[in-house]
Amino acid sequence: MTVADNTSPPDADAAAVLQESPLRRIVSDYMESPLAVIGLIGTAIIVFIGIFAPLISPQNPYDLGAIDILDSLLAPGAKAYTGGTYWLGTDDQGRDMVSAIFYGLRLSIFVGIGSAALAVIVGTSVGLCSAYFGGRVDTLVMRAVDVQISFPTVLIALILLSILGKGVDKVIMALVIVQWAYYARTVRGTALAELGKEYMEAGRSLALSNLRMIFRHLLPNVLPPLIVIATVQVANAIALEAALSFLGLGLPVTEPSLGLLISNGYDYLLGGKYWISVLPGVALLFTIISINLVGDRLRDVLNPRLEK
Repeated sequence: MTVADNTSPPDADAAAVLQESPLRRIVSDYMESPLAVIGLIGTAIIVFIGIFAPLISPQNPYDLGAIDILDSLLAPGAKAYTGGTYWLGTDDQGRDMVSAIFYGLRLSIFVGIGSAALAVIVGTSVGLCSAYFGGRVDTLVMRAVDVQISFPTVLIALILLSILGKGVDKVIMALVIVQWAYYARTVRGTALAELGKEYMEAGRSLALSNLRMIFRHLLPNVLPPLIVIATVQVANAIALEAALSFLGLGLPVTEPSLGLLISNGYDYLLGGKYWISVLPGVALLFTIISINLVGDRLRDVLNPRLEK
């Protein structure tokens, strides 16, 4: 006599979810938000423009041989004296605004991503060591973090650039100094929660080296919140660099970013030449909003408890 098996097969949808890879699940959850998709598309467009600006720009706006002073202050859609059309107009030096915005985006993205990447390396290393070694090391690091975070980032950046001077490397250095503390605090908090888990205890029982414990076992488990903060900080770095350049303490005139383009057209706003300042401002706003939309959605996907 055969005994009937009353156990029912698992639900097909549940099995598919269990078999789905974590990366594919993250991508699937991310794509459920229309705003996040728009932000991702916008960020992709911005990165594409930044990478291929020399190839897709109508002219090199900072090559003196490629511009004509007779074409200065032309309105959007005006014809050039030498032929062609300036679809977004020109500035006071006769530079094509389309090309100037593309090159400005290129430099702003480079500064934002470069400073965020270096700040991640510094802040993550300091935060991991602070949590892992604890004691006086942790106390000293956290006091330094608390002191820096208590001051406005713009104020610290202004002081640093007034000492270091202008230049892309100087701006990146200043942004790294004002950003590393945020990464260090986040990484330390996440690492402290991981230190008491079984895999860390097993590593200590096997007498693994400190470097292997920190960077091989502890680091991978603090990456999700780090990715979110890094994404948001790229947008913050671009905005801060634009503010510094607008004030005249960021990048030099020979290497203008979006902030410097906005500053160049500020004096012409009252005269009706709005496009010189407004159009780079719109590009800057579009860049920051797109990156922030990506970061906000990543925060929800990597930490579902925060998603409404």
